[in-house]
Amino acid sequence: GKKTPLREPLGSGRVAGQDSVQAAVYRNQIYWFWGDTNRLAYPLGLFRTAGATSDLPANGGLPPSVGIHYDYFTNNDDFARAMVDVENPKGVVWIDGVCTVDDESAVKKLVCHYSRRPGLANAFEQGLMIYNDERNLFEVQTRIPVEDRWRYLQNHPILVREDGTDYLMSGIPFPVTRVPARLDAVMNPEQYESWSCFAGDADPKTAKPIRDEAGQLDWGWRKGPPVTPEMEYRWLKEGLIQPEEARFTPVDADDPGHRIRMHTGSVYWNAHRKRYVLIAIEYALDKNSPSMLGEVWYSEAKTPQGPFQKAVRIVTHDRQSFYNPCQHPFFDEENGRTIYFEGTYCNTFTNSPATPRYNYNQIMYRLDLDHPRLKTIFTRDVGVGN
Repeated sequence: GKKTPLREPLGSGRVAGQDSVQAAVYRNQIYWFWGDTNRLAYPLGLFRTAGATSDLPANGGLPPSVGIHYDYFTNNDDFARAMVDVENPKGVVWIDGVCTVDDESAVKKLVCHYSRRPGLANAFEQGLMIYNDERNLFEVQTRIPVEDRWRYLQNHPILVREDGTDYLMSGIPFPVTRVPARLDAVMNPEQYESWSCFAGDADPKTAKPIRDEAGQLDWGWRKGPPVTPEMEYRWLKEGLIQPEEARFTPVDADDPGHRIRMHTGSVYWNAHRKRYVLIAIEYALDKNSPSMLGEVWYSEAKTPQGPFQKAVRIVTHDRQSFYNPCQHPFFDEENGRTIYFEGTYCNTFTNSPATPRYNYNQIMYRLDLDHPRLKTIFTRDVGVGN
């Protein structure tokens, strides 16, 4: 037969399905991590984070449109092994916030946030980890009280320089928390700040926005919880802010009466658009929506914190979920004109049957940012965020 582009076209690591990707460029390779991982030989699988590496396209890796050579970290039975060293065996261990940061000697370290939990319920334990290059796994460095919901790396951090200082910014899906991009700062919850316009000691469930003397929302970096899309949605509903003041609840460009409640996703700088690009799913409560967690939206803004004022639906998944989507900027082509993103496709949170061979797996999409529909709505000169 003909030679296939992939070294293992039938799959590697004896993996049958995986949940929620994390990826970072480290030591000249892409390091990949996933949550719960199904195996071919057994109904269950691995619940303490799987991992793999692959080569960057510029270093001999395949173009993402062709495939990815995943080199899994495995046990002696060739099935994917745990990538985290967490002493207590109770519960699953999920990681997020995977990124690199310099230590005091300017050496890059791979770091992440972890949580040990019974499942989707509240965590038993959480903290921050550093990757051990000799053992090829993450080790606990800092433990954080489980009641703390924001003073740690989250989701997909980005590196942003502001006022002469480099920061790692992160959040779900908007990067509304920042910490100086130094290893000692990342590991210290006291170093974190959030982008907010309410009093830091107020309860986020009932907090009201604060304004300056000119009547404008008093946005700034504070030592308190960040503003979330849920808070902004409530403020709009209660008339505490005007529609044009919203940053994190964009309107549907095709239906201005529909304001989108973003759920999970990522925000990255795009060199082609010269904007921060948001790829995220909606938490759709409308019964007429094709799916509750499968509608993928595109938006863009001049800053990581928006305002993201309009959004365009770019993918729909009829009665299926596609949660935790993430763009992979290391796969950008034509200086960012073509981008790639992936998410977890499954029938979880639906009443629909599973899609054979696709259920509980990652699906990657390619998006042309010069598509006429996007260019019409997001003109480079005017742009969302002006």
